[in-house]
Amino acid sequence: MATTTSTKPTGRRATSGRSASSGMSTGSSGSSNGRNGRGRGMSPDPVLDTRGVEIQRFGTLRDLPISLGSDARSKSCELLNQVLSDTLILYAMYKKHHWLVAGPTFYQLHLLFDKHAEEQLELVDLVAERVQTLGGIAVGDPRQAAEITKIERPPDGAEEVSAMITRLLDAHETIISEVRDAIDATEKSKDWGTNDLLMSDVLRRNELQVWFVAEHLVDVPLVDTTGA
Repeated sequence: MATTTSTKPTGRRATSGRSASSGMSTGSSGSSNGRNGRGRGMSPDPVLDTRGVEIQRFGTLRDLPISLGSDARSKSCELLNQVLSDTLILYAMYKKHHWLVAGPTFYQLHLLFDKHAEEQLELVDLVAERVQTLGGIAVGDPRQAAEITKIERPPDGAEEVSAMITRLLDAHETIISEVRDAIDATEKSKDWGTNDLLMSDVLRRNELQVWFVAEHLVDVPLVDTTGA
């Protein structure tokens, strides 16, 4: 990841007040210079054509005084954004399967998938905020996450419940593998904040969810009818 500092905005385009009905300019107390005749003009009209200036590009760093070198912060942001992108996709998969699950286990899986989705969404926020804490830019647009993710895209339609569960487990394993590698990397770089987040929150949450989901693929009858 390239490391640069952000640049200051070049300024905001001034927008004069206007009235759609009369074409007359508007302002405070009829003054074109604003309150007490000083400063720029004011208007009750919303400024609808404002476009922001990109003050920091994706893949760059702000220089924050957190006593961690730019190389370490840059690498951590790269690792975290990969985990973040895959977590956003896993969250979306859980919501989709929450809506589409069917069959005898509908009720329990409907609730479980939604609970797991909420927990993944919590991780999304934690990981994204860590990227920002390091001075980077977190992946926020789902379209960007779709470009970065390593999770296989499922069909747009509905699948059997067992296939849904298998896809979730595969996605979890992808994230867990990335997290383990990132834990090793952040230990070497002494980025303990990221290391703790990945180990205490992301890894343990995904491992626990794997357990809960995988148990639904175990073929165990409710009642033993063999008489043994």
